[in-house]
Amino acid sequence: MQPIKISTAQFENKSGDKNYNLSVIENLAQKAAQEGSDVIAFHECSLTGYTFARKLSRSQMLDLAELIPEGPTIERLTQIARQNNIVVLAGLFEKDKHDNLYKAYVCVDANGLVAKYRKLHPFINPHLTAGDSYCVFEIKGWKCGILICYDNNVIENVRATRLLGADVIFMPHVTMCTPSTRPGAGFVDPKLWENRALDPTSLRLEFDGMKGRSWLMKWLPARAYDNGIYAVFSNPIGMDDDQLKNGCSMIIDPFGDVIAECRSFNNEMVTATLSPEKLRQAGGYRYIQARRPELYKHIIGQNHVPEQKVVWLNPENT
Repeated sequence: MQPIKISTAQFENKSGDKNYNLSVIENLAQKAAQEGSDVIAFHECSLTGYTFARKLSRSQMLDLAELIPEGPTIERLTQIARQNNIVVLAGLFEKDKHDNLYKAYVCVDANGLVAKYRKLHPFINPHLTAGDSYCVFEIKGWKCGILICYDNNVIENVRATRLLGADVIFMPHVTMCTPSTRPGAGFVDPKLWENRALDPTSLRLEFDGMKGRSWLMKWLPARAYDNGIYAVFSNPIGMDDDQLKNGCSMIIDPFGDVIAECRSFNNEMVTATLSPEKLRQAGGYRYIQARRPELYKHIIGQNHVPEQKVVWLNPENT
């Protein structure tokens, strides 16, 4: 493998406005390509918006969702990839030919769809169907995987994707700045966003504190470190429906170090060069080689009924 340049982006999407969101994706993809990037990744549901979907009926979700790869958005992403000679990853709602609904994330290059992943742990709308498989594919000789938001909090998903061969895991999110049972969590007042030009300090304190980045840094670097992978995290900035999100899209190397991060309040992207040497130098590589699955394969694989509770979806917290 040769070094590869990957960009991760943050932007303020508009709910349900695919044309606007595609225009921002096109602009940032062009900028990344001009800076020599091979790949650019965007956040969960970056093409459609995310949080507003909790209010949509099944028929409204079906109107918003698209077939993949036959839908017009994949065609447009392919044009963006072809015109800029860059691989693009972005998220949207998918429907299949039987009108099942999924939370999807796609990788597109100049020739069209490279990979599609369906979120394993969707919750934003009750009509969504959970995905049932992992996804590993190749970009310029690098083995890559995708896990969407909550999927990354179930640590077995990250290890499984790594064991299937992924050296890079794209982790698109819409996260942080929501209530939780953990201390310090909660919404961030949208008025701080409206006043960001005059008082950036108060907004930055909220974004970087326990409501936002400080929580993220408790666990996200560990996913990269423990598995010896590059983690490409993407998250929106600004208002997503009625919730304020703090961006901080970043790339973390196999040592668990942040090597690139969005730190403005603007639509932006940052780029890092991924080196294959780090994959073998990192401790995670050695830990994986030292595993003794005979000790725990029956423990990890024992029968279990999944239960997923999202505190901020409780009407008392919204």
